Amino acid sequence: MYSNIIVPISFEDEAKIAAAMRVAHLLQAKGGKITLMHVIEEIPAYVINYLPQDYMLASRSAIEADLTRLATAHGPATHALVEGHSGRTILEFAKKAGADLIVIGSHRPGMQDLLMGSTAAHVVRHSPCAVHVLR
Repeated sequence: MYSNIIVPISFEDEAKIAAAMRVAHLLQAKGGKITLMHVIEEIPAYVINYLPQDYMLASRSAIEADLTRLATAHGPATHALVEGHSGRTILEFAKKAGADLIVIGSHRPGMQDLLMGSTAAHVVRHSPCAVHVLR
């Protein structure tokens, strides 16, 4: 059983989020903590000039509201919203938080994943703790 579990999510498929949270709760030690997290990818400078000034603030606020809703619906869990490259940022967050497990969803690998690597694959290869991958 694990006492500090990180569940990184993307908002593409709520069924996958629910599945990851079920697994996290099954693997959670009594009194353990689950943190639902999302990484906002950095927007390139050449793109940000074409976005409305309040875009990032409004986007961050909407994502924060969704995280709060999901953490409540699939909780109990805390949540975190961080910015950066998804794979590296998940690993940095897990290390700083002292996580002992990361529960992460994955998709069927395609040609792009073979050339560039997926977020889940990056997390598995470089994680400072155990990783449970859901497909």
